[in-house]
Amino acid sequence: MALDAFALILAMLALGMGFARLRALPDNSADVLNRIVLYVCLPAAVLLYVPRLQLDLSLIGIIATPWLLMLATLALVALCTRLFGFSREVHAVLLLCVALCNSSFIGYPMVRALLGDHALPYAVVYDQFGTFVLLSTFGLYVLARYSGDVPPSGRQIALRIVRFPPLWALVFALVLMPAQPPAWIAGGLQSLADAMLPLVMLAVGLSIQLRLPRAELLPLGVGLLLKLLVIPALALPLSWAFGLHGERLQANVLESAMPTMITAAALAISHRLAPRLAAALVGYGILLSLATLPAWLWLLQQLH
Repeated sequence: MALDAFALILAMLALGMGFARLRALPDNSADVLNRIVLYVCLPAAVLLYVPRLQLDLSLIGIIATPWLLMLATLALVALCTRLFGFSREVHAVLLLCVALCNSSFIGYPMVRALLGDHALPYAVVYDQFGTFVLLSTFGLYVLARYSGDVPPSGRQIALRIVRFPPLWALVFALVLMPAQPPAWIAGGLQSLADAMLPLVMLAVGLSIQLRLPRAELLPLGVGLLLKLLVIPALALPLSWAFGLHGERLQANVLESAMPTMITAAALAISHRLAPRLAAALVGYGILLSLATLPAWLWLLQQLH
């Protein structure tokens, strides 16, 4: 584990929380930073690391894992709703916030910090072919079903996928980008990719919310337990079943253990689906993942 990377994560998170408390930056600063990451840093990381990926059938396991975990989430959340009598809105938020992990904004820098640059291509595969497509299909379906909106058409889903900037970078990286680009291109892409971690954690610090009424503490606890412990615990035997080992297995499980996707929670909030719970799942999930992710890595290393 790169301790300097974790020190940077904690420092930028604390700095963002301090700025938010002091109102030192404009209210939309977190959104602006996230857009910079989406349109600049993420594509740069994809262009830099994906061409180094050795394409083979074992990647199918990494692609399939988030989809199978989504099916497990449907069953687990339905069971918890039946046991604890959660409302329709809470049920919807748990579906979104447990099934959809932050496999890019936080996943990329955390995989780099914990496993190194050479494992990042596997995180890109998990994110681009798994989590992102799930957000654009399963995520939109959950929002439409539980918020009363009209279900999205196939054309709307396809347009959402096509308009995603890192997807353009992925296609270019797979088709045209050489594994060893000229030094001046590689250096520029590396600088942009390296900026992702501090920008993301600063944005998280600016937007993180931890306050929650007592009535929503139970679903918060259930959501965090499922997201940070149960789901990655299921990802481990899935990885074995697909024949993954070494860094591929570690990256697959760590991506599954990432906290809730910020975009998924933001969509739930915008559709008025238990907004305080959605925000708390993101906030507490990110803070707790700073402990659970290294713990999962330690466990995986012991099992190796």
